[in-house]
Amino acid sequence: MHGWIILDKPLGLGSTQAVSAVKRALRTSGYGKAKVGHGGTLDPLATGVLPVAIGEATKLAGRMLDSDKVYEFTIGFGAETDTLDLEGKVVAESDVRPTLAEIDAVLPRFTGPIQQVPPAYSALKIDGERAYDLARAGEEVVLAKRAVTIHYLYLHHSEMPNDPAQTYNSISIAAHVSKGTYIRSLARDIARALGTVGHVTMLRRTKAGPFDLTSAISLDKLGELAKGQRLEPILLPLRAGLDDIPALLLDPDQAGALRQGRVLAGIANDDGLYFATLGETPVALVEVLSGEARVVRGFNL
Repeated sequence: MHGWIILDKPLGLGSTQAVSAVKRALRTSGYGKAKVGHGGTLDPLATGVLPVAIGEATKLAGRMLDSDKVYEFTIGFGAETDTLDLEGKVVAESDVRPTLAEIDAVLPRFTGPIQQVPPAYSALKIDGERAYDLARAGEEVVLAKRAVTIHYLYLHHSEMPNDPAQTYNSISIAAHVSKGTYIRSLARDIARALGTVGHVTMLRRTKAGPFDLTSAISLDKLGELAKGQRLEPILLPLRAGLDDIPALLLDPDQAGALRQGRVLAGIANDDGLYFATLGETPVALVEVLSGEARVVRGFNL
């Protein structure tokens, strides 16, 4: 088994637990032990698209971490928590509630390249220690600002009456963001810019890289298919994680050279990344530069 299973991760389950569930499903289906990894952490309180790489696809999991993501989230106004979500304790409160007009006016300030401070409760490391471990131990956590890009923020107007003067206790937003973006920080900063405080009350990832909810399955469905030994139909090919990368078709001699780690000369393609294949068999992710192709990731298939 080499490829991707896309989970619709349920509420309350960590990404590592989800990977363990896929491993159990593979064993139940008779595949024994397999390399399995996820392409982008989701908090236990978040749901949605979790790409799980299997076999040689695990070599591409890092590319999923670097990919754009799309989320739907709800900001609850009036209280900010230490974790910036429902899990934490309240650390600030406000009676201010924004109007629709105010919300519409402030969202453009958070679109495009922005700087944000990650949450204290995050997996980032400070002097070798996870920030969330330090925060839980009661230590003050100070994280540096980081540059991220918010491609769009879309307010769900359909949920709201057409009255720009009405105030709201919560709002729901869709966001297309770059790697490294923390939705919890985004919610905190939007609330503060509106003159109040807030935290994330719902978070759902609807897309991660090329994968979206149309190809995602629930853990219950995964378990059913595993018992019936019918996992193959839901396994997306290794190539699915590279849908934005053009193919480079090889002859047998070229494929053999790349598998040995050698550089291919005389490649007429433009500079850039390519998915090199021998027929339908993936050989390597390669980088072409000045007519030469070098292996970035080789596949043992």
